[in-house]
Amino acid sequence: MAKKTSIDLTQGNIVKQMILFSFPILMGHVFQNLYNSVDSIVVGNFVGTTALASVTSSEDISRLLVGFFTGLSAGAGVLFSRYFGAKDEKNLHDSIHTGLLFSAILGVTMALVGVLLTPLLLKLVDCPADVWGESVLYLRIYFIGVLFTSLYNVAAGVLRAVGDSRRPFYYLVVASCTNIALDLLFVAVFKMGVAGVAVATIISQLISVLLAVRQMMTTDDVYKLVLQDLKIDGKILKDVLILGLPAAVQSGLISLSNLFVQRYINQFGSAAMAGSGAAKKIDSYMGMVAQSLGQATPAFIAQNMGAKKPERAFRCLWTVVLLGLGVISILGPVIYYNADFFIQLFTKDVDAMAYGVSMMYIMLPMYGLQTFFQSFSNAVRGFGKSLVVMFTSIGGLIVCRQIFLAVTMSKNPNIEYVFWGYPVGWGCAALLSFLYYMWAIRIPYIKAHPKPKSRF
Repeated sequence: MAKKTSIDLTQGNIVKQMILFSFPILMGHVFQNLYNSVDSIVVGNFVGTTALASVTSSEDISRLLVGFFTGLSAGAGVLFSRYFGAKDEKNLHDSIHTGLLFSAILGVTMALVGVLLTPLLLKLVDCPADVWGESVLYLRIYFIGVLFTSLYNVAAGVLRAVGDSRRPFYYLVVASCTNIALDLLFVAVFKMGVAGVAVATIISQLISVLLAVRQMMTTDDVYKLVLQDLKIDGKILKDVLILGLPAAVQSGLISLSNLFVQRYINQFGSAAMAGSGAAKKIDSYMGMVAQSLGQATPAFIAQNMGAKKPERAFRCLWTVVLLGLGVISILGPVIYYNADFFIQLFTKDVDAMAYGVSMMYIMLPMYGLQTFFQSFSNAVRGFGKSLVVMFTSIGGLIVCRQIFLAVTMSKNPNIEYVFWGYPVGWGCAALLSFLYYMWAIRIPYIKAHPKPKSRF
C-alpha cells in the first residue's frame, strides 16, 4: 500500500508551510510553461514566423479551456480542503468522486464542441488569412486533448486540497520532458509542423493524467479513488458547482476577453502576433510566482477555516502578499534588462522582436498589481466566496480593461495601449478584491471578535 501523502496545513509555522506547499506548485508551473514555451521555440526556429503566429493566435483559445478547468478545480478544491480540514472523510470521498466524474463528462462534451467550433473561434480573434490553415489544424488537434486537461486539473486539485503539492509537480516534470522530446521528434525530425506540437501536447497531458489517477487509486489515504464509487451525488455536485463553477466561469470569461484583446493585436499583422506571443510566454513565467502562491492560498485558508482557526487563515493572506512581492522584486529587473535576449529565444525576426520587447517593458514593472490581485482574490475564494471573486475578477479584468481599450484604441490605434490593458485589468481587479475582503470578511470578523482591552 502507498503511504499517506496528505499534509495538515492547520498547524506549524505559516511562512515555512506556505513556502513548502507553494514551491512545488511554482515549479509545476515552471515545467508546464517550459513545455508550452518549447512548443513556440521549436515552431519559431524550425518552421517559421507564420507558424509561430498560428500557434500564438490559438493560444488564448486554448487558455480559455485550460482556465475554465483550472477554475473549476480551484473552486472545487476549496470544498475538498474544507472537508479535509474538518476530518469529514465521507463527504471528502463523495465530493472527489463526484468532481472527477463530472469533469470527465464535461471534458468529452467540450472537446466535441470545440472541434466543431474551431473556425468560429478563430474568427473571433480575427485570425489572418496567412496563418488560418495552420491555426485550424493546431487547434482542432489540441481540442482532442481537452478531456485529459479536465481530468488532470481536478485530480491535481484533489492532491493539493489535502496538502500534497509535490506529486502534481512530479507529474508535470514527466509531462514536460515528454513534450519537449516529442516536439523535437515530431517537428525537427518528422517535419510535422504545428500538428507535431499539438500531438506532443496531447500525449504529455495523457501521461500526467495517468500518473495522477494511479496515485489516487493506489494510495491508502483519505483521498483514495475507487472506480466503482464514481457517481454523481446531486447534493455534493451542487456544492462543487457553487464553489467551482464561478471560478470556472471567471477563468473562461477572462480568457474570452483575451480573445478580443488578441483581435487588437492581430490587426497589426503576423509580426505583432509572433512578438506579443513570445512576450506572453515570458509573462507566463513572471506571473506564475503570484499564481502559484494564489493557488496555494485557498487550500491553506479552507483547511484552517474547516478546523475553526480563522486567525491563522487571515495571517496566511499577508504572508502570501509579502512573499510574492519579494520574489518579483528580485526577478523583475533581471528579465527587464535582458528583454532582447529572452525574446530572441522565440524569434529572430526584427519586427517581431520589437513588438515583444515593447510589451515586456510595459508589463514587467507592474507585476506587483498582479500579486495583489492573485492574493486577495484567492483569499476571498478560500473563505468560500467564489461567486464574489467571479464578479470582482470580471469587473477588473474584463469590464475595466475592455473600456480602457475601447476608449484608447478608438482615439489612437497604438499597440502599446493593448499592452497597457493587462496591468490596468490587474489593478482594477486587485482593488475590487481588496475592498470586498476588508469590508465583507476582515472588518466584520474583527467587530464580532474584539480583542479584550488591556488594563494598563
